[in-house]
Amino acid sequence: MERTSELPGFYRRSIEERRAFLKEWAGLTDAEVRAFEFPPGVDPASVDRMIENVVGVMPLPLGIATNFRINDRDYLIPMAIEEPSVVAAASNAAKVARASGGFYAQSTAPVMIGQVQILDVPDPAAARMRLLQRREELLAAANAKDPVLVKFGGGAKDLEVRIVRSPRGTMVIVHLLVDARDAGGMNAVNTMCEALAPEFSRLTGGRVVLRIISNLAIHRLARAHATFPAELLKTETASGAEVVDAILDAYALAAADPFRCATHNKGIMNGVSSVVIATGNDFRAIESGAHTYAAWRAGEADAPTVVLPLTTYEKDKDGNLVGSIELPAPVGLVGGATAVHPTAKANVKVLGVKSARELGEVLAAVGLAQNFSALRALATEGIQRGHMELHARNMAVSAGARPDEVDRVVERLVRDHQVRFDRAKEVLEELRRGGAG
Repeated sequence: MERTSELPGFYRRSIEERRAFLKEWAGLTDAEVRAFEFPPGVDPASVDRMIENVVGVMPLPLGIATNFRINDRDYLIPMAIEEPSVVAAASNAAKVARASGGFYAQSTAPVMIGQVQILDVPDPAAARMRLLQRREELLAAANAKDPVLVKFGGGAKDLEVRIVRSPRGTMVIVHLLVDARDAGGMNAVNTMCEALAPEFSRLTGGRVVLRIISNLAIHRLARAHATFPAELLKTETASGAEVVDAILDAYALAAADPFRCATHNKGIMNGVSSVVIATGNDFRAIESGAHTYAAWRAGEADAPTVVLPLTTYEKDKDGNLVGSIELPAPVGLVGGATAVHPTAKANVKVLGVKSARELGEVLAAVGLAQNFSALRALATEGIQRGHMELHARNMAVSAGARPDEVDRVVERLVRDHQVRFDRAKEVLEELRRGGAG
């Protein structure tokens, strides 16, 4: 009988029944099926309620980044990620920044954007004015949908109306700005947008289509900066000042070239997303918002490129490296997986954050730390390689290599990481005997 993936009622089966089906479907061994088992401390019933058709969990390594001092307070940072060196790199960067007091972070109010799309509006400009004229009534109607959020100081705070040209004609787009407090905001914002849709349609004479939160949270930003002392950046082959300049050169390429900027910003998200995952937040929303913000900011700044780095690097008057970062941080501490996933709850407790804004500030600091470490590694390895090649050239010449032999001797010395005079003589002799590779 031919296998089929059409499985009516699969969601009604127990976890064990679903696993048994997968075992037969894929020919899994008993050991492979055991890979789906839940680790101690994770309640299968809780996980089964989080998503559909649950068969197990997909564990990620969970590490703790050390040395972090943010706004004069020490933190241990849980990071869930499969990529090696990320946790160590963040910890190392935090140690360097700690020498200058650590990271200093701040954030804006946790305001999210709800979008309502209105089509077939006969008079878009006038419709925009009608909506803005009814601003207070509309905000009151939105807040009536979530009195608890309003009680805690949140709720709908403002209304923006944009006229957008599209392949399907001119659209009126309403932005409902909602202070989500310590929540991610999706449920509250979407509910408010749904509630206001009929009135938006009536006021504009148009047809409402989408009513959904935006992940480009330009009003919910987290920022951090730190000073990395030049003296602590020196290597065996380069001074601290040289390393600072090399990092600034690497940053300049990211600011000018989208091909480098994509990797630059990915390195930032290595740190940010690992903390987002560890705390049970939506890392896809954070990733989407951060990368779109980098492009949106380039457009707002009329930059000579289509995307900008989320970080900025400068040199202070003493020659030290100063790094800063700004990115959307729509994370929450109430609702979602953060409230029900036992590992996420434990990680939040280890982290010790008391508000969503504080969590966003931690994300900014970790993102900056991760990016600094990546640039430092790239810059210093480049510097070391350059110095090694120069030293190898000197060794080759000192060993008696002719101009047509120097490059081949240098290649062997650098490749073998043996830049010594005696090794240069050996390589030269091998070369002249025809035995050098």
